[in-house]
Amino acid sequence: MILYGAGRHARVVIDCLLDARVEIGGFFDDNLDLVSLNGFDVLGKYDPTLNPQNKLVITICDNKVRQTLSNLIEHPFGVIKHPSTVVSKYARIEKGTTLLHGVIVQTGTKIGKHCIVNTGASIDHDCVIGDYCHISPRVTLCDSVVLNEGVQIGAGAIILPHVTIGKWCVIGAGSVITEDLPDYSEVIATPNKLLKKV
Repeated sequence: MILYGAGRHARVVIDCLLDARVEIGGFFDDNLDLVSLNGFDVLGKYDPTLNPQNKLVITICDNKVRQTLSNLIEHPFGVIKHPSTVVSKYARIEKGTTLLHGVIVQTGTKIGKHCIVNTGASIDHDCVIGDYCHISPRVTLCDSVVLNEGVQIGAGAIILPHVTIGKWCVIGAGSVITEDLPDYSEVIATPNKLLKKV
C-alpha cells in the first residue's frame, strides 16, 4: 500500500496498517523537505510510474484536497480497515476510504469513495455516505442517515434517524442534528437550539 500525504493523519494510518499487517510502500508528499515518517520513506511528489500496481490511499484530512487529488492519481485505490472495525457483510465500502480503530458499520450502509471514518465512529443500518466525507471520532449516525458529498462531521456529533445532510456541510463537534440540512450549511447545534447556520 502506498499513501499520499505524510502529515499527522498519516501517522494514525500507519498504526492502522501495521495492526492489519499490510505492507507500507512509502508516502508521496509535495513537501520535499520530508524524507521519512515514522521510519517509512517519503518518496517525493506523486509519480504514477512508481510501483503502479500498488494500491494507494490518500491520507489527507481535507475533503476538498482528497477530491482534487483523487482525480489526478493513476494508481488503483485501496481500502484501509483497522482489524478492530466491525463491518457488516451487507455494507459496501468504496475505494479510497479509510476506517480507523473501533469503527462500526451496520448492515445496508453504503460508504462512498475517499471517505475517512475516524476512531470509534458508529454508523447504523441503511445509511448512505457520499464521496469525500470525513466522520470524526465518536460520531453516531443513527439509522437511514444520508450524508451527501464532502460532509465534515465534528467529534462526538449525533445525527438522528432519517436525517439528510446536504453536500459540503460542516457540523460542529458535539452537535445533535434532528432535521435535514441544506447544502453548504455550517451548524453547531443542540436538540433545542441552532447556534450557527450559514
